[in-house]
This record gives sequence, C-alpha cells and structure tokens, in this order.
Amino acid sequence: MKIVLFGIQGSGKSTQGNLLSKQLNLPYLSTGHILRQLSKEKTKLGRYIKETINAGFLVPDEKMIKIVDGYLNRKEYQRGYILDGFPRTLYQAKKFKNNIDKAIYLKISDKEALWRLLYRNDDGREDETLPALKKRIDLFKKFTLPVVDFYQKKGKLAVINGSKSIEEVNEEILKNLGKQLIKNQIKSWENKQKAIIAIVGLPGAGKTEAAEYFKKKGLPVISFGKIINDYIDKKGLPHIEKIHHQVRTHLREKYGKEALAVLNIKNIKKLLKKNLIIIIDGMRSWEEYIYLKKELPKVNIFILALFANKELRYQRINQRKDRKTLKGEERDIGELIDTNMGPTIAFADFLIKNNFSKEDFYDKLDEVYRIIYFSL
Repeated sequence: MKIVLFGIQGSGKSTQGNLLSKQLNLPYLSTGHILRQLSKEKTKLGRYIKETINAGFLVPDEKMIKIVDGYLNRKEYQRGYILDGFPRTLYQAKKFKNNIDKAIYLKISDKEALWRLLYRNDDGREDETLPALKKRIDLFKKFTLPVVDFYQKKGKLAVINGSKSIEEVNEEILKNLGKQLIKNQIKSWENKQKAIIAIVGLPGAGKTEAAEYFKKKGLPVISFGKIINDYIDKKGLPHIEKIHHQVRTHLREKYGKEALAVLNIKNIKKLLKKNLIIIIDGMRSWEEYIYLKKELPKVNIFILALFANKELRYQRINQRKDRKTLKGEERDIGELIDTNMGPTIAFADFLIKNNFSKEDFYDKLDEVYRIIYFSL
C-alpha cells in the first residue's frame, strides 16, 4: 500500500505517519526530515537547502523529485510506504510515477496549526518562527491544495478532520483505508525471515552506544565482549590490553577464532525464536561471522561497521568509567589483525561515520534499522 499524507504544518502528519507505520507495517518517509538532514551537511546542496528552508521557500521541483525518487528506489520501500511532504506541487504530482493508493488530507484551521507549532517549538528551530510558519501555510495553500484537488479528481483522496484527538484521527484514517484497529494491531503481512545486526568497529567507535539505542527500540542485545569482561572481573584482574589479550588467546586456543560466537550461540538461537531481529554488540573476527552463517543458514546476518576518527575515539575512551587504558595504536592493530576484525569491517553491509552529534548518529542507526526491517 502506498499512502501520501497532506496537511499544513502542524496538522499532525508526522504523528499519524509514525502511527500508521507501526500499524500497517509500512516504512514512513518524511521529506521534511530528509531535507533537514541534508541541510546539516557542509556541502553546496546542504547550504542551499538550509537557506531555502529557513527562508520559508519550497525546494525546487526537479531537486525534490530527484531526492524522493532516490529514496523510494531503495529495497525497503518496494512493498509500500507512507510518504509525508511530497508531492507538494502540481508539477511534482504529475511527474510522480509511483501509483498512489490513497492520499490522506489532514485538514485543520490556520489558527490551530500555528498554536500547535508555536507550543511545540521548544528547540527554537529556525524554520518554525511565526513569520516563517505563516509563509509556509500560505505556500501550502498556493501550491499544495491544487495537488489535493488532483488526487480528489482521481478518486484517491480522503479528507480527515485533523483537529480531533490523535486516536480519533487515526481511527478515521484507518476506516478510509478499509482497516480496523483490533487489540492495537493490524496485520498486513508477516515477516518470516529473521535477522541479526552484528555491530563491529574499533574501540571508541560507538558500539555500546549503538547497542543501547537498538535496545531502547525493543531489540535484544548480546554483547560478545561481556564474556571476556566478566571473566576478568571474576578473577579480580585489571582491564589492561595485556590481560584482555591473554583471555582472548586462551578462549581461541580452546574454541578457535570463532570462540565468542560459539560461547553465545545457544543464547542467540533462543532469542531468535522470540524476536525478528537481534543485535550482537562487538562481533570481532571474520571466523565468528562464518560460524554464525553456518549455524544459522536461514537467518540474515547484517554487519554494521562504525567508524570514528582516531583522536575522537581515544577521547571517548578517556571519558569511560572503566577500561580507560584500552586504547592506542597497539590496541587498534590488535583488534584488526590479532582478533581478525579487519575483514568484518571491510565486508560490512552498512558503514556509519560516528564523528558528529548523537542526533546524527541515531538518525543513521534508525535508517539502517528501517532498511533491514522492511527488507525482510
């Protein structure tokens, strides 16, 4: 199912888009979010988009069409999507070749939209000042209302009273889509394939933080390094590179270079029975990856590599409560060569550069999760 959401700023598109995404098992794509992310990039396009958004203008049609088409060609959108913020002009609507199943127009008054936006604008976003908001509402009426009429003439439009409560608006949308909310769930299709997201990266790249982010999304996490850390703690030994190396060597002599995967396989299989996707925090060796592929032939294993500049990684390690000495070039080379992590990074399905803000890092992690989830 392919759905487009329309409405002036503050009409509740993102709220309903996220709700529908969970209920219908469809990925939600906000063009506003995409543009804000692009505007943060220190590129010619990024600066242009930032100036355009802050001035309250629309990004030119051809640029928007190219950006949206690029996203919708991705695998996770092939079975359908919920699109917010596009098409915004009649030209875009006519050039948009994806066959839309339903267009939802969340209709509210200008007064209520402004009240909602000014009330929520605690972050002081430059594009949500009163003059900018009024200008965007005017632009919606001038350019996007004709698009609403365009889909109405095609018999694909549903007009929803967006001033009602979130629950009432959601219920009305579902009725128009021919769906009914039963026990807070709607079945559209069932994912049959299971997946593992294996996080790899040098110390300080953000593996633990990424694992915590996925954990907050409800995904179970298995830390491969926990076995080594627990063993060292139990023995009352210090967390220094020499001790870690000795423990790793001992385990590998006993179980092979796939040691940590071998020691965690029972727990992995147990969690996969109850969960669609699980996270491995800190997969080290290429042999661990190969072992998991052989043990779990029907499970998709995605390698997510994290990268951060050397100086930044060392700074992060210095800020840890413990294991502050586990850093440096010798440690890095040991991870890449001795533990054989190099091939897993080089062979990764996804690479995230974690040199910037937490918000940027989380956005990238969420995009990886969305790609994997809707590709299963």
